[in-house]
Amino acid sequence: MDRSTDEAAIRRMFEALCEAWAREGARAVDAFYTPDSDYVTFDGSWLRGREANRRAHEELFAGVLAGTRLVGEVEGVRFLGPDTAVVVSTGAVLWPWQKAAPAGRRSRQTLVVTRGDDGRWRVASFQNTRVRPLPPSDSPFMRLFAAVLRIRLALWRWRHPAALAC
Repeated sequence: MDRSTDEAAIRRMFEALCEAWAREGARAVDAFYTPDSDYVTFDGSWLRGREANRRAHEELFAGVLAGTRLVGEVEGVRFLGPDTAVVVSTGAVLWPWQKAAPAGRRSRQTLVVTRGDDGRWRVASFQNTRVRPLPPSDSPFMRLFAAVLRIRLALWRWRHPAALAC
């Protein structure tokens, strides 16, 4: 089945959400979410429902997010059914003086989008996670970290032999 038209519509919806962020703020952004949407922020907070999402973002737009814009790119779309898809994107919030996001502020988002009765795609669930890759496994830091974990595990096993009998 050719889903290219649906995928293009989802990608346009994501671009429009980013544009609405800078242009209109919280009220415009919340229109892209379903009324019962879930939104998990980069710090792990869970906003339940479009209204909670709007209230939280209104506070942020009035404070630390004032004058910001949202930039992002859809990395992939995977359809779960005719009216549901998983979208993976990367993005960041930029202040007016920034042209690109510092590496430490990039985030990866996982969105579940659904097509409503009106034919529009909206976000039913949004998970935002900071991109924090681990150092290579052969780096000095990771070798030291692995050695410390092996020592702690050995000590735990020595102190809790009964736990190993299960």
